Amino acid sequence: MAIQQLSEEQVATWTRLQKDQWWFDNVYRGDMPQLTIRSALTGFFLGGVLSATALYIAGKTGITIGVGLTSVILAFAMFRLLARTGVIDDFTILENNCTQSIATAAGYMVTPIVSGMAAYMMVTTTIVPWWQLMIWNTIISCIGVLVAFPMKRRFINEDQLPFPEGRAAGVVLDALYTGDATAGMFRARLLGVTALFTGLYQFIASDGWMRLLQFKILRLDKWAGLAEPWHWIERFDTYYYTLAGRLNLWIPKILGTDVRQLGLRLTLDAAMLGVGGLMGIRVATSVLLGAVVNFAVLAPIMIQRGDIASYTAPSGAVVAISRTEIVNQWALWWGVTMMVVGSLVGLFARPELFTKAFAALRTRRASAAAGPDPLGHIELPLGLSFVGVPVLSLVGAWLTHAFFGVSWLLALASLPLIFVLTIISTNSMALTSWTPTGALSKITQFTLGAIDRVNPATNLIPATMTAEISSNASNLLSDIKPGYMLGAKPRQQAIGHVIGIMAGSLATVPLFFLLFLPPDASGVRSTTTIVSDQFAMPAAMQWKGVADLITNGLSQLPASAVISMIVAAVLALVFEVARIRTKGTFPLSAVSIGLGVVLPPESCLAMWVGAMIFWRQARKKPVPGSRAHAIWVDGYESICAGLISGAALVGIGNAIVNVVLG
Repeated sequence: MAIQQLSEEQVATWTRLQKDQWWFDNVYRGDMPQLTIRSALTGFFLGGVLSATALYIAGKTGITIGVGLTSVILAFAMFRLLARTGVIDDFTILENNCTQSIATAAGYMVTPIVSGMAAYMMVTTTIVPWWQLMIWNTIISCIGVLVAFPMKRRFINEDQLPFPEGRAAGVVLDALYTGDATAGMFRARLLGVTALFTGLYQFIASDGWMRLLQFKILRLDKWAGLAEPWHWIERFDTYYYTLAGRLNLWIPKILGTDVRQLGLRLTLDAAMLGVGGLMGIRVATSVLLGAVVNFAVLAPIMIQRGDIASYTAPSGAVVAISRTEIVNQWALWWGVTMMVVGSLVGLFARPELFTKAFAALRTRRASAAAGPDPLGHIELPLGLSFVGVPVLSLVGAWLTHAFFGVSWLLALASLPLIFVLTIISTNSMALTSWTPTGALSKITQFTLGAIDRVNPATNLIPATMTAEISSNASNLLSDIKPGYMLGAKPRQQAIGHVIGIMAGSLATVPLFFLLFLPPDASGVRSTTTIVSDQFAMPAAMQWKGVADLITNGLSQLPASAVISMIVAAVLALVFEVARIRTKGTFPLSAVSIGLGVVLPPESCLAMWVGAMIFWRQARKKPVPGSRAHAIWVDGYESICAGLISGAALVGIGNAIVNVVLG
């Protein structure tokens, strides 16, 4: 069934009162079940699980994957199958929409943890207590909810802006519940089968699971005499290097440096194949280019020059040259420059984001309500936002001071930026489905860093706060869009979003400590484990790089690093201008090239392989209606979600098993 919507002329000429009355009469579904106990519990559970997978992937790639469409398909398939048994009634379309709103809200909780918060811990070597992290994230995210709803009446009700990502979710929901549901069940099966086989592969490649199976269950250590459990090694070139050590075979080097020290390895990482499929061939190629230029060309040169070298740690241990040291000592600076300059150019090259955003601050006379509000009983009361935002903002400023030592004055000074950055971010999301939180956070970082260069928390924590509030508000409006299209109650969506915030906090904060801050043999946690071979934490590395630059300036860097930053800034400007002038057809992305610098090259290669597989299959299966087209073109998102969720959930379980088994 076609979704009803106003014509362009009606959008341009009608008052908001007329639009609200039309929506109430023609779209609103009245008392159709929406925020029910089962939709809340389903969203809470799916949100927790999917936010956990999102945290796992964000730690590896710095990319926060969306979970909205995945939750829609999973909830649809689960309740459709249960309904067929006669045990329960099927989900209504609005219950599913509420479930996806809760689940996506949970997914948003990942971003601040893997960016500003992780950077703060690395810079200060201070581990934030779990309860402080949970309270702070929850309060800040709730501010985003209250900031969003006054904007909802303007951006969605009045201006009817597209919010492409939200609209896509609405279209999928409409197709599943009012059209042929066969396609939805097919995508659900694709996701499930892919996740199952990926999980089996990840199980075989997991040391913890194999130790549990072989030593605790099968007892092979007792009757077979195994000293270590066998498991498939994902970094499969290890098999060659093991053989080469025994037979004195050739070991590849670049300018005298072992390629293993450069991070140039071969890894079969199923999750990265899925991430690459979602990012597309252009972005994946830029990421791979950044990795090749940095680790195969520049790093060997800088090692020869001595700008990257082994060093003696305070403990007395000699830290050898490795991928991590290459990034920390030298490459981080030009990689961060590419990402920051590229994202800022991309932001400021879109003046309409600013002009239209600040035009939203002006109230058009024609929009003034003349008469009772037809939606007053289902919209979130504006008074709740007008009172809640100042109160929670003051609470957030107090927590920022109490937990992180940011002065009251600077914590309060960051609050006006919240409104400005949220307007820009929301308008960007409404028009492009792009939330420029990375670029906007740097505005706060540099602004407050210029005031106080000594305390890194001064720029990191307020920037994390403004970025999370603006991101949460703009993403919430994207979630509300499908509800508006389908006739849902906005008030119940707001409540659902808060439920999702709680689910995301409960899932991601403990998991953050498990994955990135595991205790050592004596039970002590250290911030040195946040970045590892398994988790590159590129988002946190970018935030840390900016904070270090603010604190130390350029004087502490090698001359070659400063030169590389200048060259990177110029190239980022050129690439972004070329991309804008060619309307997106220019094949390189400065932000993606910079990302490739801080990611492990083996992950970059795996993502490129995944992107190439789906790109080739899409070109080979162009005929709509065929089974191959349904799998590789219509179903690619389901396959990618299966690859990611199967690998991530088993990988998370492996970390838990390792902790339990010691």
